[in-house]
Amino acid sequence: MNESSIHDDISQLVEREHELRAELQRKEISSQEEMQELKGIEIQLDRCWDLLRRRQALRAAGENPDLARERPADQVEGYLD
Repeated sequence: MNESSIHDDISQLVEREHELRAELQRKEISSQEEMQELKGIEIQLDRCWDLLRRRQALRAAGENPDLARERPADQVEGYLD
């Protein structure tokens, strides 16, 4: 996955986040439904940003950024633990 496709994924996730907030305002979904999906979006965004940072670090070190792979959610989310 290259930076362009990662940025595309990020844009789609942010767009979905905005859609969810609009759906909640229109009372098309409950706040619980919104929070549940937002949590998944947040995790996916964290994984995308992590992958971008790792690709940039490899490039800065003169390595091939294509060696970076997306990490599992529990590993990326575990950084704060």
